[in-house]
Amino acid sequence: MSHPLALSSLPLFPLGTVLFPGGALSLRVFEVRYLDMVRKCQQAGAPFGVVALRSGEEVRRAGAPEERFHDVGTLAVIEQLESPQAGLIHLQCRGTERFRILQRSQLPHGLWVADVEQCVPDQPVAVPPDLERTATALAQVVTQLRLRDPDFAMPTPQPDQLADCGWVANRWCELLPVPPELKQQLMALDNPLLRLELVGDVLERTGIAS
Repeated sequence: MSHPLALSSLPLFPLGTVLFPGGALSLRVFEVRYLDMVRKCQQAGAPFGVVALRSGEEVRRAGAPEERFHDVGTLAVIEQLESPQAGLIHLQCRGTERFRILQRSQLPHGLWVADVEQCVPDQPVAVPPDLERTATALAQVVTQLRLRDPDFAMPTPQPDQLADCGWVANRWCELLPVPPELKQQLMALDNPLLRLELVGDVLERTGIAS
């Protein structure tokens, strides 16, 4: 059995949202602690880590609660970087692998860095017959959203993606209006079938995929 890949001094970006593997993320960067970091990541072709906040705010403000964030996050790779003006960067990123924080520290200018180990990636698991309705409903919802908004970030699902438990569960987690804490718990699960089963329960309760 292979050991998890460890990364040292991974720069972190605490956010009020949960990034899932394969998910799209748009960021508007203007804080000094992140401007230099994202440029260096792009130049090196290196990822940064997105972690969901437990307390505190995305933007540091005087008197705001201290930033606290979850131990499990997702690596983000930069797909597009634009700087329309000095001190402002627009990023388009994609989530890749999940990681778990082993040790964290905050640099003098406010940037968080951490030593992390990557979590085991989701293994391909076929969507079982009793959950196929979740995949069918996802395809229908994405189609409707793309018709309403051509710039909708989620592409049209491919058949192989709709047949995979982890992919279907992750995309539903991004779309469902559930609390960030629940999204974090689902993202941190190592079993993609269990994640989809829990998503299916939510869909049944809301009547979305009944």
